[in-house]
Amino acid sequence: MSHPIVHAEIRSSDPDATRAFFGDLFGWTYPNEGAFPGYTFVETGVPGALYTAISPLQGDGDLVTFFVGVDDMADSIANATRLGGRVVQEPVTVPGVSFALIADPQGHVVGLAQQL
Repeated sequence: MSHPIVHAEIRSSDPDATRAFFGDLFGWTYPNEGAFPGYTFVETGVPGALYTAISPLQGDGDLVTFFVGVDDMADSIANATRLGGRVVQEPVTVPGVSFALIADPQGHVVGLAQQL
């Protein structure tokens, strides 16, 4: 199976200010609310662009990351830890998707996303 990048996300301590900044800078709009309050999808004006969102914090600090599509969340996490990585955010399930954050041995954070 291939593992495409399926989603990008900006997690912000002030998501409204983040939305305003990037909206003013790039002309982005935010027409769709996500699965929890303050989480919005970005409309870049480019048809078929990578799904991107701006959200409140979901951990200790601000973070910009991307999510890689996986077939089996538990197996992917087990492989990441076997290779010396660590779990940054345990899997969370929202309608249609399970997601988690891992870090490689150097601390680079990447998301995993499994469609349900």
